[in-house]
Amino acid sequence: MKTLGVIGGLGPMATAYFMELVIRMTDAACDQEHLPMIIYNRPDTPDRTRYILGLSNENPQNLMVETGRALVRQGADRLVIPCITAHYFHPYLELQIGKPVLNLIEETAAHLKKFGLHTIGIMATDGTIRSGLFQKELEHQGMQAVIPTEKSQRKVMHLIYENVKAGKPVEFSLFREAEDELRLAGAQVIVLGCTELSMIKKEFPIGPGFLDAMEVLAMRAIEECEAPLKEEYRCLVTR
Repeated sequence: MKTLGVIGGLGPMATAYFMELVIRMTDAACDQEHLPMIIYNRPDTPDRTRYILGLSNENPQNLMVETGRALVRQGADRLVIPCITAHYFHPYLELQIGKPVLNLIEETAAHLKKFGLHTIGIMATDGTIRSGLFQKELEHQGMQAVIPTEKSQRKVMHLIYENVKAGKPVEFSLFREAEDELRLAGAQVIVLGCTELSMIKKEFPIGPGFLDAMEVLAMRAIEECEAPLKEEYRCLVTR
């Protein structure tokens, strides 16, 4: 098996959950059959959304490159970033680090296309939504994206920053309100396009018709590092 390097800490809880997902999804009968991982937890990485929106001059990409290079020096063969907004910087990071960095955006769209879906709702940070990361890739792969209204987007950001990142209880009613709007707009599946939203899925029975992009990242990391994937994780859309 290849060694997986994790550019972590964006945020810390999401990084810990990513590791849990990789372990849970690997078809291993003993410790020795699990994937070797090197995790560099860097919560001091500047906020990606604030930089993308022009609210901060602190560019996070240099620290992410430094982290990735450190992982490569320690023996990482493949790299992942359990932060979706950070994929705004993906081309630069892969070029500067000099090792393959899994592109979670492309992999998520490919997974949806594989199952014949065509209208996809997006829940994500302002940075991810406004940069069009998912919208452009879904369109590139022949699908249509549905994004929240400004009012609903504020609810999603509140869940991400004021609930999960702040370590406070999740106001799940806000999640349902944002979901209902996307369903009414025609979304067949809603992508949880922020790793903090993955934490909500972990804690709450969100029901059918969701795809957690973090699970896609874990699945593809396992496959890319040539470890066996459990059969029940071949389709990640909730039922």
